Amino acid sequence: MEKWSGITGTLTTYDPNTMFILQNYWWIIVAVLGGLFVLMTFVQGGQSLFHVAKDEIEERAMINSLGRKWELTFTTLVMFGGALYAAFPLFYSVSFGGAYWVWMLILFGFVLQAVSYEYINNPNNLIGKGTYKAFLYFNGIVTMILVGAAVGTFFTGSNFSFDTTTRVLQWGTAADGMNLRGLEAALDFSHGAWFNLAFGILIFAIARLLGALWLINDIDNDEFADLIARIRATAKKCFVVFLVALVVVLYGLLTLKGYAYDIHSGKVYLEDSKYLHNLLAFGAIQLIVFGIGAVLFLLGIAKSIFGTSNKGIWFSGLGAVLIGIVVFTLAGLNGTAFYPSYADLQSSLTIQNSSGSENTLWVMTGVSLAVPLVLAYIAYVWYQMKKDGPITKEELEDPESHAY
Repeated sequence: MEKWSGITGTLTTYDPNTMFILQNYWWIIVAVLGGLFVLMTFVQGGQSLFHVAKDEIEERAMINSLGRKWELTFTTLVMFGGALYAAFPLFYSVSFGGAYWVWMLILFGFVLQAVSYEYINNPNNLIGKGTYKAFLYFNGIVTMILVGAAVGTFFTGSNFSFDTTTRVLQWGTAADGMNLRGLEAALDFSHGAWFNLAFGILIFAIARLLGALWLINDIDNDEFADLIARIRATAKKCFVVFLVALVVVLYGLLTLKGYAYDIHSGKVYLEDSKYLHNLLAFGAIQLIVFGIGAVLFLLGIAKSIFGTSNKGIWFSGLGAVLIGIVVFTLAGLNGTAFYPSYADLQSSLTIQNSSGSENTLWVMTGVSLAVPLVLAYIAYVWYQMKKDGPITKEELEDPESHAY
């Protein structure tokens, strides 16, 4: 069979069975990296808790706990984005070509984060510590909600049309839809913004809970007992927000019409309870993984937020990874359009019509063998940062230390 390459502008011959396997393989890789990114958002979530600190030493303890890990979050984000771009380049062309405001704000938030940790406690910075704190709040709150809203459009759809013959993209083509270059994901309630916003708030709540769990684990619980108690109290309130957002998102996933497609003809159509069907597909493996992830996530919260242990991050962190993997597989596998268009169903993007060529996917499959090495590097760096134990006041007050 032949496949049009949007990169080279040519038709290439490919084996459909091999292509289908490679496309599914790479969506699973993307899902795994997406799950890891959910875990690493504990940095963003922790940044939203700076207001809990009552003095400078407590604030510095939180900044140093999170600041020593933000690079790993960024590494995971780059890996996730790189895999998605290389395997499914048409998604980047369509989403960044049309919904660029939401994506640019997300990227801008991460740029602000990188700059802020470098200069927040630098006595020579020009714009003041408060400005950099505001940047970190933006990254921890607004960016997380926007990330969730953007992922929500994987289920509710976006307002675009894409001509596969002329390769022309038009954004804002639905007569009854907004054209805010991606921001309609959180504002156009007639096309699922309620679900997208709930998804964004859910991601923010998960990140905030993971951030609280991380801080409880990484800061000396004896020296900073009052701070830890306030973090737990704030996290308990966030848990209520998490539960409400979770109920709304689950309601949406169980009731929204899903964007299904025929894997042979490529025709896209709406299907009732599509995402429930996906959850029960593949011998209910996804349902089991989701259940294990949910139990682990809640167990970690019970141990460290409602309990006195400081080990909850390891349970909830693994649970968050498993839940993230399932969410992404629901969006793209089992004949599901992962970037649907409510303006023109047949413009919706699937893992089959948006992927790179067979040669590209084969080369990337070889490269993917190095992913465990990258993960091993992250684990090694993490270990080196943790081996000296929790953050103490002595460390923060030592002029020879590398504290922020």
